[in-house]
Parts: sequence; C-alpha cells; structure tokens
Amino acid sequence: MVLSNFRCFQLASRLYRECLELEMPSHLRSQLDRASSSIALNLAEGVGRSSYKDQRHFFTMAMGSTKEVQAILALGQTAPETVIDLADHLAASIHRLIKMPPR
Repeated sequence: MVLSNFRCFQLASRLYRECLELEMPSHLRSQLDRASSSIALNLAEGVGRSSYKDQRHFFTMAMGSTKEVQAILALGQTAPETVIDLADHLAASIHRLIKMPPR
C-alpha cells in the first residue's frame, strides 16, 4: 500500500502538523511531539508488515499513541475543538483497522 493512499496515515500526518502549532507547557509539548509522530510512524511500519498479526501489533501501538495525544490535549486545555475532533476521528479509524478481519 502506498502511504499517500492510506487514509489513517493521512489523518495521522495532519494531526501531527496540527499538534505542532499548539501552545503547550514544555513538559507536555515534548510528549505531544513524540506521541503524535509515533501514530504516523507506527501506522507506516504496520503497513510495511506482511502478516496480519504484525500489522495489527503496530496498529495497536498507533492506537495507544492516539490515546496519549488525546490525554495530552485534555490536560493542556488549549487545543481547538477541530484538533480534538481530528484526534477522535483518527482513533475511530485506527479502531476499525485493528478490528478488520484478516485478508
């Protein structure tokens, strides 16, 4: 699969860029940068795996990072509703990936 055609990856990349623009206390800023980039990186690595079990492992790690981003956004209390909605939409999309039956 080409990453430019992978909707979850596109959403994760967009969320990462949106998170870079947010004002955050420094202790949350560095965590947000790592967690938001981890989503896209784990999705990309999962797509590169050949077995469903390996793919699902990386998609599950991407979900964990998505939940971490959602928690940071809640703690920081500065994120606009559009960024929160994007994170929620991405979480739902990754959830569908994880629950998708093997091909």
